Amino acid sequence: MTGRFITVEGGEGAGKTTQLAFLRESLERVGHRVLLTREPGGTPLGEAIRTLLLGHRHDGMALATETLLMFAARAEHLERVIRPALAAGCWVLCDRFTDATYAYQGGGRGLPAARIAVLEDWVQGSLRPDWTLLFDLPIEVGLARAGRRGAADRFEREDWAFFERVRATYLERAGREPDRYRVVDADRPMATVRAEVETLLAGWLERG
Repeated sequence: MTGRFITVEGGEGAGKTTQLAFLRESLERVGHRVLLTREPGGTPLGEAIRTLLLGHRHDGMALATETLLMFAARAEHLERVIRPALAAGCWVLCDRFTDATYAYQGGGRGLPAARIAVLEDWVQGSLRPDWTLLFDLPIEVGLARAGRRGAADRFEREDWAFFERVRATYLERAGREPDRYRVVDADRPMATVRAEVETLLAGWLERG
């Protein structure tokens, strides 16, 4: 029996890490084996690429370079971690996946979606997330939260308009794929957000 592939998306400060931990606990409580991972990253090579992408040593990186590095890390992640886990019956929870590439490199930086789609098909084949939770909140709230975590990474230093485009792209994609996406208002108390996530997860589990 193959597992399920659940991705969690959202802009800066959306609370993805907290909700991923809750999702993992909830799934394990009902007997599922769960793998929690992230992008870019998830493998030693992927984490090395993550350092290149988020750090400031290569500020001004070409958009093509950035996008290809994202998919290089993803290809390794899929080959070494995600596909084997799903084949073994694990439920995979991933902090960001290809939707983030459409949002950040596509919406944020202006790379045509068609170019991303070519790489998506090449690297992933037919594999797509079963379900995606999008934690959405106003830009100013998310950046304020992210600012309290410490020094900004290369993406967090982008301007306001960049994050507005990222958010708009996420919401547009969610609107086009309502069967896969669930949008959660993250600008609420954590307990309220958690209760909604619990309800959504229960619905998914009923569907099998």
